[in-house]
Amino acid sequence: MSHHFNATALREYDIRGVVGSTLTEVDAWAIGRSFATLLRRAGGKTVAVGNDGRLSSPMLEGALVRGLTESGADVVRIGLGPTPMLYYAEAVLQGVDGGIQITGSHNPADHNGFKMVQAHAPFYGADIKRLAELAATGDWEVGAGSVRDHDILDQYVDRLVEDFRGGTFRIAWDVGNGAGGDVISALVKRLPGEHHLLFADIDGTFPNHHPDPTVEKNLADLRALVAEKKLDFGLAFDGDADRIGAIDGQGRIVWGDQLLSILVEPVLADLPGSIVIADVKASQALFERVAALGGAPFMWKTGHSHMKAKMKEVGAPIGGEMTGHIFFKHRWYGFDDGIYAAVRLIEAVDALGGSLTALKSAMPVLISTPELRFPVAESRKFAVIEDVLARLEAQGADVNRTDGARVTTPDGWWLLRASNTGPELVARAEARDQAGLDRLLPQIDAQLAASGVGRSEGLGH
Repeated sequence: MSHHFNATALREYDIRGVVGSTLTEVDAWAIGRSFATLLRRAGGKTVAVGNDGRLSSPMLEGALVRGLTESGADVVRIGLGPTPMLYYAEAVLQGVDGGIQITGSHNPADHNGFKMVQAHAPFYGADIKRLAELAATGDWEVGAGSVRDHDILDQYVDRLVEDFRGGTFRIAWDVGNGAGGDVISALVKRLPGEHHLLFADIDGTFPNHHPDPTVEKNLADLRALVAEKKLDFGLAFDGDADRIGAIDGQGRIVWGDQLLSILVEPVLADLPGSIVIADVKASQALFERVAALGGAPFMWKTGHSHMKAKMKEVGAPIGGEMTGHIFFKHRWYGFDDGIYAAVRLIEAVDALGGSLTALKSAMPVLISTPELRFPVAESRKFAVIEDVLARLEAQGADVNRTDGARVTTPDGWWLLRASNTGPELVARAEARDQAGLDRLLPQIDAQLAASGVGRSEGLGH
C-alpha cells in the first residue's frame, strides 16, 4: 500500500492544508507511518504527540497515532496544548526520540497541519520530502507500538517560572482562543503582578478574532483593554502560541525585531560577545543594537526551522524573527516558545528600567513597509530571485544573498525573497524617512518588472 499527499500540503517547515480537501484523515495516518519508519531506521522508537484546539485536531491525532503504532513506534500522548509544550515534552521526557504537534497555527479554522521534531532538532525541508517519498512507495516499517497518556501541562508551567528573575507589572494577555489558553491561565497565577486574560478559552472556531498577533486589526481588543485599565503593556499569541506579539502602554505595537532588541540585552550581559541571530526581514536597527551591546549580529534565512538549525550550528543563545518567533537557548531549550518569550520579556522590561513604553519610545524611528506579496508560479519563484540577484550583482549593488536579495543603499534597505510557504515573492523595505522609502520601492518594482512580475501581477504598494 502507498499514499500520495496533495503537493500543496507539503511545506518547507511543516505539512499543512484544508481539512477534508488538501489534508485528510488518511494523510494523517500516512504521516504517522512514514515518520515512525524514519525514526526507527535512525535508531529511535518513541514519539510524543500533541494537538491544538481545532475541531479537526482530535480526528487527525487519532489517525496519526494509528499510523505511528502500525509502523512500530511507541506514542506518548500529551493531549491538548500549545506547540511549545510538545517541543518541551520532546526535549525532556526520558526515551522520547521525536515529536509531532497537530496544529493549524495561525491559519483559518478549517485548516490544520503537523509540526515535527526529531532528536531535538527541527524536521523540515529534505526531511518532509523524504517522508512523502516513503509514503509514495509504501516503504514503511511494520510493527505494533504502544500508546500511553502523559499529562505534562503542570510540569511545563513549573518550568516556565522555575528561574523567573522578577518583574511586577499589570499586563493584558490575549490568547485569541488558541491552544495556549490552559497554559497561560495557569502561568499567570504563578507570576507576580496583576494579569487580565482575554479569550483564554480554547475554541477552534476562533469566535473573537483571528489568532495572528502580527496583523494589527487582531490587536484591537488587547489595545482596548490596556487603555481601559491603564495597564503597563499587553501580550498576544498566535493559534499554537509559538509566536508572541506585544503592545506598550500606549497601544503601540512592539514588533518582533523590536522585542528581540529588548530581550537580547540581559542575554548579552550574561554571555558577552554571543552570536544573536535574526532573519533577513529584521530591521537594520536590530543588528546595530546587537553590535552596540557587544554581541555578534548574524542575519539568517526566514523560517523557524532554518533559525533553530542555524542557532544550534553556531551556538547562538538567542534568535528571533519579525513574525514573533523568539528562540531561547539561554536558560531554555532552543525552540520557539511565545509563552516563554513572554516570561523573559517581563524579566527584561524589569531589568531595563521597568517600562516597555519607555523602551519603545527610545527605539530609532524608521519608516518601513509591511510584507508586500506578489503571486508567482511555484515553479518560477526561485528562478525569478536568481534573475534579480544576477542583475543586482552585475550593477554592483550592495546585496546580501542569505535569503533572496537584501539590498542596502544610502536610504536604507529592501528585500525580495521567495516565500517558502506559497507561490509568491515577498518584499519589504525600510528607510530613515518617507522620502527614502519612496526611493526604495521603485527599485523593487523595477526588478519585478524586469523579470515579468509587475504591479498587475502583485498586490501593489
